[in-house]
Amino acid sequence: MANTRKTINLALQGGGSHGAFTWGVLDALLEDGRLDIEGISGTSAGAMNAVALAHGLAQASEQGLSGKQAREAARTALKRFWDGVGVMGTLMTGVPLRGSQALLGFFSQWMSPYQTNPLGINPLRRLLEREIDFELLARQQAVKVFVTATNVRTGRGEVFTSERVTADAVMASACLPMLFKAVEIEGEHYWDGGYSGNPAIYPLIYKTEARDVLLVQINPVEAPAVPSTSQEIMERINEITFNAGLLAEMRAIDFVQRLLAEGKLDPKRYKNLLLHRIDGGRLLADFGASSKMRTDTVFIQRLFTLGRDAGTHWLKHHFRDIGVRAGVDTAQNDA
Repeated sequence: MANTRKTINLALQGGGSHGAFTWGVLDALLEDGRLDIEGISGTSAGAMNAVALAHGLAQASEQGLSGKQAREAARTALKRFWDGVGVMGTLMTGVPLRGSQALLGFFSQWMSPYQTNPLGINPLRRLLEREIDFELLARQQAVKVFVTATNVRTGRGEVFTSERVTADAVMASACLPMLFKAVEIEGEHYWDGGYSGNPAIYPLIYKTEARDVLLVQINPVEAPAVPSTSQEIMERINEITFNAGLLAEMRAIDFVQRLLAEGKLDPKRYKNLLLHRIDGGRLLADFGASSKMRTDTVFIQRLFTLGRDAGTHWLKHHFRDIGVRAGVDTAQNDA
């Protein structure tokens, strides 16, 4: 019974370099080998984890690999991407300095990226294009990928999938408007997907068969104290903003679940979603929101280790819940 294979979907939240925590979680899940992944919904750093994992599986499929070899290919793809992030961050900053982050915040408060970065230079794009073959990703059948970005004009979230999952879509999903110019796709402009869905769960409800969703959350929902400094206030505002869409979806999921339980909805038409969660937000809260800008190798590896430990712990204590019961009380938004 312990070796029974189960199928799940993944919902991967964004949060800058804290996405390396999610990398660690995914590494633990892939190494464990008992889970088949049908779909992945990701935003910002979550989108980057999603495409890296799917790319590794797609490469394996192209080479005729499956099972453990395919999972190892996905682990390698994730490692290559995040190693690249760490190298890039170390070369650019040497060691992370809080002063440099404060300086960045000062400039972004008074000057737009259209003034400070008119050419739209973002070294992360070069890394992404180097590590991910988006043409291969578009034709792969191994896993369904959903990437969320926010349409600047409408204010609504847009989910990119299949051949629309491009480097532009992923960069749009991670486009913080005070740091980077909006990303243009098909005549529309997009900002970070966190404003509208971090991550979006509904594609996993309507576009996949599996009813179990594992949410890897890296933004804290609750704050230990009322912020008092201007930096603390802005950080808390951002945490609330980037969790708002997710919390709204969780309330909607709870509403549907209650109606299903009361027999007021047709179970053939409405999926009784089983939501599970690894709450990295609590584990990462002590680092502070400003650390999301820190991308040196030492910090990335520390987050990876924390994520692996959390993923291993979740498998040990909650693997048996998959297909049986939810691990999150969506009415209270609590695990």
